[in-house]
Formats: sequence, C-alpha cells, structure tokens
Amino acid sequence: MPVGGCDPATKNPAQIRRKNGTVSMAYKIAVAVNKSLEPGVALNAVAHAPLGLAAKASRDHAEVFTGFDFQNYADADGGDHDFISARSLIVLRGRNGELGRLREDARREGLVSVDFTHQMTGDTFVEQLVRSAATPSAEFQYYAVAVAGPVDELDPLTRKLSLWR
Repeated sequence: MPVGGCDPATKNPAQIRRKNGTVSMAYKIAVAVNKSLEPGVALNAVAHAPLGLAAKASRDHAEVFTGFDFQNYADADGGDHDFISARSLIVLRGRNGELGRLREDARREGLVSVDFTHQMTGDTFVEQLVRSAATPSAEFQYYAVAVAGPVDELDPLTRKLSLWR
C-alpha cells in the first residue's frame, strides 16, 4: 500500500502546489556531490543529505513530503519493499562553489534543501556542532546539497552540474 502521495485507487501521483499557485506533478529530488570526494566519503554524504531532506520536508513542508510519493514495491511472493520514492532522485557532481551556489539559489527560490559539509564529519556530533558553529559559512566545505521541488523550478538550478558517473 502506498505511503505517500499516490492515490491507490486511481494510481494518480501527488500534485504539488508551487509558489505561483499552480499544481505540478513533475517533481524530482537532486543531490549534488562535491566531485573531489573519495568514493566512501561521497557515499556518506549522499546518504546523509536525503535523510535530512526527508526529515526537513516531513517537519516543515508537508506538501513536499507528500510529493516524495513513497511507494511499496510488492514482489510476487507478497514481500514488501516499501518507502521507496516514486520520484526521480538525480545524483550530480560539482565543485565546492557550485554546491554553495545551489544551496543559496534553492533557498532563494523557496525550495526545500539541506547541505552536508566537511564540518559535519569526524569525531562525535557534538564536536561537529561546535566545529560548524566556529566556521563562517563562506569557509564551509560542501560535501553534498540535496534539493526537492518541481522539475521546472529545480532544473534551472542544477543545469550546470554534471551527472555523477
């Protein structure tokens, strides 16, 4: 049984109300990763950023959380493979400055976004919080930025980033 924004009877996807009041069913999630990262560090960042994005959307943006359109992919044996988003999740790569710009542009456009930075790694979360608080935002080393929104609002912000390969 779906747990998100899809009507099980009609199979119609969730409709997302945009800033201008129109409704969009074309919705996606993008995670941009710093291309200088080692694979293990990049995977860690790609795991943390969407977790934060889902939590933030669930807490502050119910319409966006519904737009994740979580589904249960049932198998032929009756097994459940649930809580998988029906939306595209695109993994991109860019330089630190490009990730910082994506973060700022997403906030300016009112899109839900989160970032994961170097300051949030190593030691315990307490030391990470202290390190983050002591670092001016201009000096943050972005590892990943996750953004969700209507395709026509998100695509212009991610256009210059490359697909992660």
